[in-house]
Amino acid sequence: MRDAKLRGHLSGAALGGRFQLLVLGGGILALAGAALFAMSLTGGEADRAWHLFHVNWLYFTGLAGGSVAIAAVHKIVKARWSGVVLRFAEAAVAFFPISLLGLVLIFTLGYDHIYGPMHEQLHSMAHGKALWLSKPWMFGRLFVGLSALYYLGWHLIRADLLPDIADTLDQADGARRARYDRMLAGFDNSAAGRAANEARLARLAPLFAATYAMVFTLVAFDGIMALQPHWFSNLLGGFYFMGSFLGAHMLLAIMVMYAGTQTGVWNLISPKQRHDLGKLCFGFTVFWAYLMFAQFLVIWYGNLPEETGFVFARLWGSWLPVGRAVFLGMFLIPFIGLLGVSPKKFPGTMALFATVSLVALWLERYLMVMPSVTELEGPIFGLPELGPTLLMAGLFILSYGLFARRFPMVSPRLAEITVMSERHHAVEDYYDHDEGAKDFLADPEAG
Repeated sequence: MRDAKLRGHLSGAALGGRFQLLVLGGGILALAGAALFAMSLTGGEADRAWHLFHVNWLYFTGLAGGSVAIAAVHKIVKARWSGVVLRFAEAAVAFFPISLLGLVLIFTLGYDHIYGPMHEQLHSMAHGKALWLSKPWMFGRLFVGLSALYYLGWHLIRADLLPDIADTLDQADGARRARYDRMLAGFDNSAAGRAANEARLARLAPLFAATYAMVFTLVAFDGIMALQPHWFSNLLGGFYFMGSFLGAHMLLAIMVMYAGTQTGVWNLISPKQRHDLGKLCFGFTVFWAYLMFAQFLVIWYGNLPEETGFVFARLWGSWLPVGRAVFLGMFLIPFIGLLGVSPKKFPGTMALFATVSLVALWLERYLMVMPSVTELEGPIFGLPELGPTLLMAGLFILSYGLFARRFPMVSPRLAEITVMSERHHAVEDYYDHDEGAKDFLADPEAG
């Protein structure tokens, strides 16, 4: 039977990837970064090292949260086109424990280096604001908020994994089989049980999405705005979590190619699916520019010193080249590059523009933080900056690779829905104007 053959292929692909590049490369980067970070902390460059630790924590925490938010949104809208690739976004959930540990380090070992200048200003603030920005209150709300978010995120991904673990249990062995047996304890694999699990997913997804917006707003306020406590922007929270959401889509566009080849399902990721993902990347790129301009415009026409100083410091003098690079990489280059149909469908161009966007997003986080905390007159990037960057990047890559080795990286049930939907697509008259039969997966039994 054709469906059984397809399901068998998908079940094999789910556990077939080794992801050696991610595990080995991520481990090497993390070790090298940790060594350089330690050297900087003991060599008189602790301020610079902790500043970049904070930048990278904001960046990779955003990517991990945004990736799980993609999964949540797809569950909310019951998306059918992304069944083959959605797990490639969900794997970023493995970074959550590292992010929480990074928060603890920032508010213990790194607090004086990052928040020292802000802390010195607390005595000159109103009592309510000083209390809100005090170390215990700030750490408490961030720790509780992120813990709740990560708890919801893991249970969302776990609920999505359980049916796939049940489907691939016979192909697992050793430690993986023992892990799957433990996870499936209490899971009802009957039709009614799976329906109840889907209902649980339907409850968790909107809860995570709402919590993501609220908690990441706090992360932006306390991780960026508090560094320059007399500046304020109600839009910064949305700017941060939607920028992270955009970055997660760009990361998914890259992982679609790597993880797709590792698992052996690249032939099932059609130009139609890549086009849909590319349209989301393009759309959220435009939305990022809208939020950026909306924030800038209000500050510009208000012309209040407590607001304009933040913008002036980043768009003038030695920081201006970084600001220009952010605008080019976050908006202008991907906007022009992804405006057409073909670049979204072709893997090479999609990967190129996604990489440009991800690098520019890192520069944006760098620009939002550094002028508020550094005593240097402009940007500098040396070994003290390289260490924490390699460390956090390596840990993110390593955690992703370890998740990919431990859990099904293809959801047989979701991927089958996508594949069968494309194979049984309506006649050509129902195709969109920029798509045709060649963009969909071919039916092997079609004449």
